[in-house]
Amino acid sequence: MSAPRLAALLMAAGSGSRFGAPTAKQFLPLAGRPVLRHAAERLAAGCDLLLPVGDAAPIAAALAGIAHLPPVAGGATRQDSVRRGLDALLPYAPDLVMVHDGCRPFFPATTITELRRAVEQVEGAIPAVPVSETLKRSGDGRIGATVSREGLYRAQTPQMFHFALLHRLHHSAAQGATDDAAILEAAGHAVALVPGSEDNVKLTYPEDFVRLERILGAALLPRVGTGFDVHVLERGRRLMLCGVEVPHEFGLAGHSDADVGIHALCDAIYGALAEGDIGRHFPPSEMTWKDADSARFLAHAAARIAARGGVLANADVTLVCERPKITPHAAAMIARLATLLQVPQSRLSVKATTTERLGFTGRMEGIAAQAAVMILLPAAD
Repeated sequence: MSAPRLAALLMAAGSGSRFGAPTAKQFLPLAGRPVLRHAAERLAAGCDLLLPVGDAAPIAAALAGIAHLPPVAGGATRQDSVRRGLDALLPYAPDLVMVHDGCRPFFPATTITELRRAVEQVEGAIPAVPVSETLKRSGDGRIGATVSREGLYRAQTPQMFHFALLHRLHHSAAQGATDDAAILEAAGHAVALVPGSEDNVKLTYPEDFVRLERILGAALLPRVGTGFDVHVLERGRRLMLCGVEVPHEFGLAGHSDADVGIHALCDAIYGALAEGDIGRHFPPSEMTWKDADSARFLAHAAARIAARGGVLANADVTLVCERPKITPHAAAMIARLATLLQVPQSRLSVKATTTERLGFTGRMEGIAAQAAVMILLPAAD
């Protein structure tokens, strides 16, 4: 007898207003990949059908390469969004359905197996963690009462149900349910608890993001890379340094825009990834890169970090020149690099030094740059 057909709804329609970021939290990069992608990979490994619910364009970008049904637009509330997803699954007639928050990227691999086992006996099952802290009810900023934690659990997702039952109940349930298990409870159906995980964190506030990075960091190993580049100064060219045009009577000569800061940083990233150097990826013999904006090179390097499941822990760029002065432009350079690398500015440093008028930089014949980066990569990589 074949196993029951399992579908999964991946809920990604929320705006994430409590998180306070301009991008919805489920699409923020975590270890180089969108939070939503982490969740989708775990669901896809254990289900037959994956249906995202939310805006189609960002979902398609986040889940590129992962097999899934066409996304369904969300509703005014989470409950409305789930109902729309269930309606879209109806033609596929799954036996079971999971509902999972797209902002929970790390549920254990064993959770789906345990949920399947539980719904053989009851109509629904959810992962949950026992409440361990003492609970207080507040009144006017003061303790109003101490609440017994005996028998209390924190509910998590994915939650699993018999599809036909959940679909029917969603069309008759009153609004206001905070999760899908509550809809079954209100209708008098049994819902089982299976062990949840403290690592199954729901990304709600900025501090949750820090916690998720720490969880992921335990499985990552540091890789260090260094880079060096130098270009000759030439009259009549723009001077581009770390993605910023710096006013100066000379620019740097080169096949591309000759941005030594970005070139050194790219080489450091490729080195940490053991993927050669910038010339391997963008050969100067190819006219495609003639006078090219070096921002394209750094965006490619950032994409390689993401493709390897890595995280840029930090990067440090040192520009070596007598003139122009770099300090007045350093903040703009850091901001530009942070945008291209899609990391917080706090992870980047741009500074300058001179050679005390010694050598080609001291004679103002050229500008050099060196860079060092630390990248965290999965231990198995």
